[in-house]
Amino acid sequence: MLAIAFLIFSITGQLGRTESRAIANFVRESITTSPDPSPDAPNSPLTTPRVHPLPFSLVQLDSSPNDDSSAYFAEIKPTPLGYLVWSQFPVRIYLDQPPDNLSISEQERFANWTKAAEQSIQEWQQYLPLMIVPLPESVDIEIRRSFPPQRSTRNPTTGVMEIPRAAAAQTRYQFYLQTPERRLAHRFTIYLSPNQTPEYTLATARHELGHALGIWGHSPLETDVMYFSQVRTPPPISPRDINTLRRIYQQPTQLGWPVEGK
Repeated sequence: MLAIAFLIFSITGQLGRTESRAIANFVRESITTSPDPSPDAPNSPLTTPRVHPLPFSLVQLDSSPNDDSSAYFAEIKPTPLGYLVWSQFPVRIYLDQPPDNLSISEQERFANWTKAAEQSIQEWQQYLPLMIVPLPESVDIEIRRSFPPQRSTRNPTTGVMEIPRAAAAQTRYQFYLQTPERRLAHRFTIYLSPNQTPEYTLATARHELGHALGIWGHSPLETDVMYFSQVRTPPPISPRDINTLRRIYQQPTQLGWPVEGK
């Protein structure tokens, strides 16, 4: 499941008044559970969208034809700041740590969850430089052993507040301003249910990490990791997944570039 969270950040003293107003008007809190619809982009870009150099791990891969059968790039949803491309490597990932005083059985379940999350990182690490870090400060991706947060909504017909069905996982991103470079940046939070089997925890982590690495959309084929639904036999990362990832990293984006203006 996808969700978008736009962070309202402090920009006082960082940008000129005109720039501050433009960013504040755009970077507002907005959460949704799918890539579409998304908030409207600002009237003018905060910086010129540009293409970052392709990571060497993607450069060295054999390039496949850019047709509908080799990738599902058409299914990827750009955000108002462009595609969710990482440009500073390695991407730093923090895994939730077990609390003290867990029972023996809960320690085992937590260890199985950690092992599955770590394996998903190792699998994606073949294609982008990733690094697990010991502390949650200043990370790019945080993976939490937690049920995704739920928001009740009011039924427009009955007026009754409804709580959505619990999901096994959710991925959210936030935009923020990286100082002192004044660079537009993003960070992700992945929520992974603690109640799945190790096999499905791995499959879910593999899928959600794909979102956090830039594949902000779903494949229509169940043989791809980024298929929109869970399948009985979870597939490994497919050539179509990687071809799509490569296409994404060849697109212009505002992320990773300094905000323009004085």
